[in-house]
Amino acid sequence: MKRPDAAIAAAVVLFVVYSLTLAPDVTFWDAGEFIAAAHSLGIPHPPGTPLFVLLANVWARLAPLPFAAATNVLSAAATALAAGVTARLVHRGTSSAAMAFAAAIAAGAMSTAWLNATETEVYAVSLALGIVTIWAGERAGRDHDQRWALLTAYLIALAVPLHLSALVTAPVAIALAAGAPAAVRWRTVAQLGGTFLFALGVGRMTWWLASAGAVCIVASAFVPSQRGARPRILPRLGTSVATIALATVGCSAILFLLFRAHFDPAINQGNPDTWERLASVVSRRQYQVAPLWPRMAPPWMQLGNLLQYADWQVALSTGPTVMLSILRLAGTALFLWLGTTGAMWHFHADRRSWTAIAGLFACGTLGVLVYLNLHAGPSIGFPGLAAGAIREARERDYFYVFGFWAWGMWAGIGAVVLARQWGRPAWAGMLIAALPIALNWRAVSRRADAEAQLPRRWAEALLESTPAGGVLFVSGDNDTYPLWYVQEVAGLRRDVAVITLPLLATRWYRAEVLRRHGLGVANDDYPGRLSAAGAIAEDARRHHRPVAASITLTPEERQRIAPGWTVGAPVYVAGANVVDTVVALRWSAWVRDRLPVSVVRPAIDPVSKYFRAALECPRQFAQLARTADTTLLDSVCNYR
Repeated sequence: MKRPDAAIAAAVVLFVVYSLTLAPDVTFWDAGEFIAAAHSLGIPHPPGTPLFVLLANVWARLAPLPFAAATNVLSAAATALAAGVTARLVHRGTSSAAMAFAAAIAAGAMSTAWLNATETEVYAVSLALGIVTIWAGERAGRDHDQRWALLTAYLIALAVPLHLSALVTAPVAIALAAGAPAAVRWRTVAQLGGTFLFALGVGRMTWWLASAGAVCIVASAFVPSQRGARPRILPRLGTSVATIALATVGCSAILFLLFRAHFDPAINQGNPDTWERLASVVSRRQYQVAPLWPRMAPPWMQLGNLLQYADWQVALSTGPTVMLSILRLAGTALFLWLGTTGAMWHFHADRRSWTAIAGLFACGTLGVLVYLNLHAGPSIGFPGLAAGAIREARERDYFYVFGFWAWGMWAGIGAVVLARQWGRPAWAGMLIAALPIALNWRAVSRRADAEAQLPRRWAEALLESTPAGGVLFVSGDNDTYPLWYVQEVAGLRRDVAVITLPLLATRWYRAEVLRRHGLGVANDDYPGRLSAAGAIAEDARRHHRPVAASITLTPEERQRIAPGWTVGAPVYVAGANVVDTVVALRWSAWVRDRLPVSVVRPAIDPVSKYFRAALECPRQFAQLARTADTTLLDSVCNYR
């Protein structure tokens, strides 16, 4: 197998694997927002993703597939591309096509990378951009060609409008372009390091940091050459200007947020229709980005979260929940051994490419851990966390995907090394490297009937059970994003005004509700999230619009919106405190017909289990009606 063959084979194998485990519809809850945003060229959360939205829109309109399937395939193709480029990089450092193939397969089969590859989210494309950036940096350092250095600078800047997670690879690309670990070209360090600071400054809207980056780029023209010869300043200044220009062009796609916001697209998070709002959206000020210090959780607990996520990577099907699994731990230990073996062999074989993978591993694990400063994960159970301490809303393993990718690269190399040491052919090592495909398949596949249809069925149930022209209050991301998808892409029940309670805490969202639906109060007088919801509901009743609430709202939230509720369907409808038995029986049958499988697979994220149970509420309401005891209403289907 030759180098191009190894890269192409790895990309094709992984693309087929991803495609076979990819659901044709939404695939997961958060994906609904990105699909709807791509369809309308809107602005999703996280808001700094205009390039992804543009790319997904063009891709989906060119692909001969339904829109949701096409955008999901984009993630599969991007991850397969990352695997192909990875194989090229490994072959360049090891001169072994078998190691190149095994490294790419093991990296791409890590559960986090695989899950990212099968849903419409930005992280797969961000992974591809990061790996291609490393490849460009490697070419710049190997060929001593300034054109590759300029391409590296452009790719680093492109992370700003795509997703800042791609900047994790920038230090690795800079080190490779500068010739590390051999003779370091400090001019390249200043040039690309300045680009990194410039991109980070623009991405965080920290203008002094962006300015410092531009100064570094200009200063690179005056760095003495290695041989001590007097530098030719004018040509070098031309290169510096070209670097700044390319970095500016790369970052400029964020202006799409400003231009598109004036058309008020369906998904318009933050409404960045002014320069001030654009800066606020890009820097994510409304999300209270954590500083480096103080730590949001004890450092040892943050490290524990990272180790917890690492244990999910290679054998998730043997223990698909957050509970400790002996078989899963054995798989983790095996690949830890393979990764250590591969790293040690690689260190002696080629120090340059070893430095690249080591840098990717360090930046993608400890670097991310320090920089993001996350709260404790929702499932971690170490003692020492104060009662009532804030936790992350969901598991954040996807933030560490570059680190897990690097681990997979070394594990693949190690598998081939061990096969050779044991006198076995290289293909035996390649098979060992591919073990995570078998050990993760069942846990990461999106095609299981109960989960594959669930986000769309949930959205259809909520919208179809809301009266015509109704105002529907929902509780958060997971019962909002599928509704946006169904309304904007499938065109279902656009007459329903979906109001997301947590977003009412933001000024731009209250203005959006008032602007689009004529409901609510002026922003100058914000009475609180639930009071604002009550004002919207009161306005709706004045306009003779029915008021409904998702069954995921708590009794306290519903009480603040309206004093009484009629139940029976997947939504509560404001009215008397009664159970509509006819409606309950009808919706119970609807759920049974549309989702015949009532038990979902065990999983790390309990979201599917939660919402599948919530869709059993009509059946429970019908049972309650038989008792004629409405005092039990709040105890039925109160899952929060």
